[in-house]
Amino acid sequence: MSTEPRINDRIRVPEVRLVGPSGEQVGIVPLAKALELAQEYDLDLVEVAATARPPVCKLMDYGKFKYESAMKAREARKNQAHTVIKEMKLRPKIDPHDYDTKKGHVVRFLKQGDKVKITIMFRGREQSRPELGFRLLQRLADDVQDLGFIESSPKQDGRNMIMVLGPHKKKTEAMAEARAIADARKAERQGRTPGSDAAADSEELLDDQDDVLDSEDVAEDLAEDLAEDVAEAQDAAAETEAPEAAAPVEQPAEASQGA
Repeated sequence: MSTEPRINDRIRVPEVRLVGPSGEQVGIVPLAKALELAQEYDLDLVEVAATARPPVCKLMDYGKFKYESAMKAREARKNQAHTVIKEMKLRPKIDPHDYDTKKGHVVRFLKQGDKVKITIMFRGREQSRPELGFRLLQRLADDVQDLGFIESSPKQDGRNMIMVLGPHKKKTEAMAEARAIADARKAERQGRTPGSDAAADSEELLDDQDDVLDSEDVAEDLAEDLAEDVAEAQDAAAETEAPEAAAPVEQPAEASQGA
């Protein structure tokens, strides 16, 4: 069934309660009179309350009304906040440079208002040292405490240890702040003077370089995570398929005496 209201000739009642183009109450009039007024004003007769007795109809530009309604719905979807959980994987013995890089990603996610799932992956003998992963998670939580908090405390999950960080800033606030910054940059670029073109172009070039570096860091992290997953799978296969160590072979007594 169509959810759109009936308009013009699709209205099948003898009389309607008519509302004018500016919202004024015209009163109960015959349908033919309402349609005549609609043609006179070059507007549509739209049934806005079909269950009323008699039905309430309004004179309006139905095409414009539909367009404005669609734009409002689009704006509402644009401002709607979706909860997103990002994930970052670390190793217990991570290199300081790699730690700083991944901490930077966590900081960016929290600034965007997203939750971050931190996973410490243990491999081989590292599984007997869970305190290494716990201390690393606590260190990361302390480093980003200005932007986020521990939403789910560290807990062991098989070969991994997991912790979830939640942002202090709500998603809607982060989106509004990012939109305001983007609008300010756009206004600054549009209103720059000819003498500042070189400086603005250099700034844009630096921004592009930063974006490239960020994408390279993400690609490097993905490659590292893939390599770690492959190594972890190989270790698991080796542990399950490794044959038992062969017992030492004793030399026969006669052979030992002869020797």
